[in-house]
Amino acid sequence: MKAVIYHAHDDIRLEDVPLPTLQAGELLIRVDGCGLCGSDILKIVQQVPPPVRLGHELTGTIVELRQPVKGFTAGQRVVVAHHVPCGSCHYCRHNNYSMCTSFKASNVDPCGFAEYLRVPVANVQQTTLALPESMSAELGSFVEPLACCVRAVRRTPLLDGDSAMVVGLGSVGLLMVQALKGLATRAGREVNVYGIDLLPERLRLARELGADLAIDASTDQQIVRQIIAEQTAGRGVDAAIITAPGARPFLTALASVRKGGILNVFAAHSGSVPLDLELLYKQELTLNSTYSSSPADLPLALDLLASRQVRVDSLISHRLPLARFAEGVALMRERAALKVYFPITNTESTQPHREMIGDSNG
Repeated sequence: MKAVIYHAHDDIRLEDVPLPTLQAGELLIRVDGCGLCGSDILKIVQQVPPPVRLGHELTGTIVELRQPVKGFTAGQRVVVAHHVPCGSCHYCRHNNYSMCTSFKASNVDPCGFAEYLRVPVANVQQTTLALPESMSAELGSFVEPLACCVRAVRRTPLLDGDSAMVVGLGSVGLLMVQALKGLATRAGREVNVYGIDLLPERLRLARELGADLAIDASTDQQIVRQIIAEQTAGRGVDAAIITAPGARPFLTALASVRKGGILNVFAAHSGSVPLDLELLYKQELTLNSTYSSSPADLPLALDLLASRQVRVDSLISHRLPLARFAEGVALMRERAALKVYFPITNTESTQPHREMIGDSNG
């Protein structure tokens, strides 16, 4: 089968690799498609040592099961998340699931940017969900990134009538805007959500997807603060979720949040960001962060998408074959793409060649 293999930051190839071999309780998935995530780009840019598994925003179709497997059948379409916590360690008991050793060590085999992948037992049991018949593979590929946003919103408590700012309106920022709105609605609350970004097209999309206000990030920071003050009776937002890296987005969030408010660092930041601890102390600000999702967030994300409370039709800007993976990376790095999606088509020559396809007791 074909899979994208990372050799170096400037050497990523589509290569022939062996079809994964299943153990008891595992699934073999034919990947229908996979989205390119900012964390994939980050690994490439930071030139992490190989081998690196890229691709985790995936959906696929079950082509083989190695029993015992409950709740799934051959031919079923599913979405699979790559990391699974143990559920019982000190971190998991404190709801810090993404800090769990098992979470960090777990993954699908070999990656989402492959024609087929093996789903380990723990992933089958905790992070594999059946896709509704009405949900396309493209729509399903947003379950995992939306689940990350769901967890961020759940870690950023807001009351009825509160306000939140999303700093950075890439595909994840636009998901975050909708997650804030959708989860508030489900809880019987109303939350005002403001977005800020440099690109006019992303500001337009934010407004279309429910943002109460979309602000041009090139605006002088004093004016941004004034705009937010006018919307919040002079206080500032109750929470700011930072989905873009760098000092400027962080300082924009810091200048926009009210005294006693929350700063949630969602984007990975390389390098240092200035933080005035005296300001943090005097204003009783809460600084937290959210890394990845948990198994509990996945079904909620799936339901938000299935119910159309979160819309993603306009988020995919480019669809490319795996052979053009490097082009997709370049588009994302240049901010010329909002979201790159790779539909993965399997030719007859790359179908699984094992005789045993489907349910298996062997």
